Amino acid sequence: MTFFESIAVCIRKYADFTGTARRSEFWWFLLFVALGGGIFQAIYVGLDASLGTTLASIWALLTLLPMLAVSSRRLHDTGRSAIQLLWILVPIAGPIVLALHFSEPAGAPNQR
Repeated sequence: MTFFESIAVCIRKYADFTGTARRSEFWWFLLFVALGGGIFQAIYVGLDASLGTTLASIWALLTLLPMLAVSSRRLHDTGRSAIQLLWILVPIAGPIVLALHFSEPAGAPNQR
């Protein structure tokens, strides 16, 4: 799946927490969200702090639900429940555990 296809799928399924998402779909959308955040960080540093903060806040709100949805679908693709997203609340180890889960191939827990 290409960069633009992945973004289109994630935007189209912005609130769909059922089904699955391939690794490429998840990682391309994550890159898209990060690039948007980086652009607004550059605006904050280079041009105007208040404008950068405002745009970054709007960007975060616009991409929060689609990011949660694609993360949930990615966990379903690896055979896990979306409740695993709560790992993000555990400092340091939580994001690492989630990154490992997101990186696994489809159906990984069932292959052991």
